[in-house]
Amino acid sequence: MFHLHDYLLGLATAAALATITWVVSVAKRNASIVDAVWSLMFLAMAGVYAAHSNLAGPRVRLVLALVCVWALRLSLYIAWRNAGHGEDRRYQEIRARNQPNFAVKSLYLVFWLQAGLAWVISLPLYAALAAGGALTPFDYAGAALWAVGFAFEAGGDWQLARFKANPANRGRVMDRGFWRYTRHPNYFGDFCVWWGLYLIAAAAGGWWSVPGPVLMSVLLMRVSGVTLLEKDIGERRPAYAEYVRRTNAFFPGPLGKTLD
Repeated sequence: MFHLHDYLLGLATAAALATITWVVSVAKRNASIVDAVWSLMFLAMAGVYAAHSNLAGPRVRLVLALVCVWALRLSLYIAWRNAGHGEDRRYQEIRARNQPNFAVKSLYLVFWLQAGLAWVISLPLYAALAAGGALTPFDYAGAALWAVGFAFEAGGDWQLARFKANPANRGRVMDRGFWRYTRHPNYFGDFCVWWGLYLIAAAAGGWWSVPGPVLMSVLLMRVSGVTLLEKDIGERRPAYAEYVRRTNAFFPGPLGKTLD
């Protein structure tokens, strides 16, 4: 059953975490630290939803475990990857476009915006945790799809980190492992993670929570994911054009395709 008050508590939780992160970002002059906190917003909201549902059972434990593993792994990886590199160029561009007073504007342009998006995407978490219940075949299917996504996301990140750590690969394009089948295995993995969580929510009767994974899919494929990352990568890395020709943009496959 949907209780607006409990769902709004999730928004308040995400906004509070975003605001705290914003304060730190102003001191560090680095808005991109929000990337490492993004997944933690979902973990915090899941905790609030579970606490206010007053339910226990295998579905609640399963969802909390899946969210915890996904969120902590992603947060730690991004924090490690970005350590010592300063503000990401995407946020530098946002900063340049929104002067003067970007420090203040970034609270709603970056931090509260991401909290709001995370809140909508968290709908399947609310639906699954508010309903509780025993596991069904849909739950197992959702967990299996989540596992596929986690393998692509975590595996792709690990493979890319190893590739970049080798000086011999400087200037080359990563096209091995998961990256052989999709140019963005981490984004495809996130896609599977959230549709997997949606299947678990649907098993609990939360079919109505579909706006969550739909929004995540749009962000990954058309907004802040593939489209933004590849906007000018061909100009910065000429070898990437050949990689685009022979490798799928998002969904894994043997043929080179784009999202267009």
